[in-house]
Amino acid sequence: MPELPEVEVVRRGLERWVAGRTVEAVEVLHPRAVRRHAGGGADFAARLRGETIGVPQRRGKYLWLPLEGGHQSVLGHLGMSGQLLVQPQDAPDEKHLRIRVRFEDDLGTELRFVDQRTFGGLSLHENTPEGLPDVIAHIARDPLDPLFDEAAYHLALRAKRTTVKRALLDQSLISGVGNIYADEALWRAKLHYERPTANLTRPRSAELLGHVRDVMNAALAVGGTSFDSLYVNVNGESGYFDRSLDAYGREDEPCRRCGTPMRRRPWMNRSSYFCPRCQRPPRVAS
Repeated sequence: MPELPEVEVVRRGLERWVAGRTVEAVEVLHPRAVRRHAGGGADFAARLRGETIGVPQRRGKYLWLPLEGGHQSVLGHLGMSGQLLVQPQDAPDEKHLRIRVRFEDDLGTELRFVDQRTFGGLSLHENTPEGLPDVIAHIARDPLDPLFDEAAYHLALRAKRTTVKRALLDQSLISGVGNIYADEALWRAKLHYERPTANLTRPRSAELLGHVRDVMNAALAVGGTSFDSLYVNVNGESGYFDRSLDAYGREDEPCRRCGTPMRRRPWMNRSSYFCPRCQRPPRVAS
């Protein structure tokens, strides 16, 4: 699934091409694409008609389009294969086009939601006083947010009594970090994914957060990570941070730091990639 850098790339594209435009019509082509909208497709289309889209926002992996007036937002669930594309109105429809949004202006482009696997979708929600769609009010701030509280995060880590990778993926503690960037940050920090958080010192957790930020900013600079054609920006272009990955997907390849073959282990229905020399597993108490 897209992580923070990929979602931020899409958000920036939407800010450029969609913000400030007024919706003329919405066409829902597949009911699953609006299954999280309580009123269904016809209600979704009717309620968006005539609304003006504000500056797109993001928290962690979550993306939303606030409507002018500040009371409601369209939340975008990208899922495994969802794409928000800005296309010329006369461009051929994509095979998996699910929702089309046309605007009142004469710019000649429209917003399309394309989703091959139909795990994603769009839905309209009331906003909290903070300006978030109410269904994601529990999501923590992400490490690139200027208001992210490092001291509170460290205390939460120590209190959680879990392992470090689980903590990185816990969206109630820190948002936006998924499997790929967790493995990359842990490799940079020389931490094994099963390291207990209870014995992480404040300087060590601060160092790890620094690596999380560094790897995300590096990914942002090149458009995110794309392993196939399913993740693209609003213009249909893939990111290429996958060429710079140090850990994820590099099983049996030499560690870029010490040359030891990288390993992969099953982990929570996913995989963890690590260097067995640089990231030694924690000792098991006898």
